[in-house]
Amino acid sequence: MPKLPVVSGDAAVKAFRRLGYLKVRQRGSHIRLHHPSDPSRRPLTVPRHKELGHGLLRKLLRDATLTPNQFFELLQ
Repeated sequence: MPKLPVVSGDAAVKAFRRLGYLKVRQRGSHIRLHHPSDPSRRPLTVPRHKELGHGLLRKLLRDATLTPNQFFELLQ
């Protein structure tokens, strides 16, 4: 399993939007994303921080049913 990249909250939101997630709302620095057509993908809450922690990023990938390799492809 590859190491998780160090990404910002904005980069993560951009990658999840490429996957089909839509921004539902924002409160402060936290952005709520929802996938409209796939109910197996859970809603995500992504903070707009300079760096996301590895545990948080791992949780977001698990909720979006993504592997780290798939996430790498979305970042590029």
